[in-house]
Amino acid sequence: MKYYLLSVMQPVGELPAPEVLAEIGARLDVFHQELRQAGAWVFAGGLHGPESSTVVRPRSGDVLITDGPYAEGKEMLGGICLIKAPDLDAALAWGRKAALATTLPIEVRPFMGEAED
Repeated sequence: MKYYLLSVMQPVGELPAPEVLAEIGARLDVFHQELRQAGAWVFAGGLHGPESSTVVRPRSGDVLITDGPYAEGKEMLGGICLIKAPDLDAALAWGRKAALATTLPIEVRPFMGEAED
């Protein structure tokens, strides 16, 4: 079964200091390498902040295009890591490692459908 992990970050406040971000980046590199070595890696990547988003909404047979995030809240989607895991327990174990690497909450959710390997 495939699962995806969502890293959720706080959009308010200042970014951590460069040395803290460098440490998080190094831990993420180790985490991604561990995923690859275990054969669990599918894809991972970060997202720019919500201020860079554009929302396309259906409206009366056409679309309305607006700047800004779809939803406003205290947390935003910071990145996605799609993994292969045999079951929820295995996905949660990877989610735990991701949370410790990023220092951010991680949402673990099943991916609908099976992609070709």
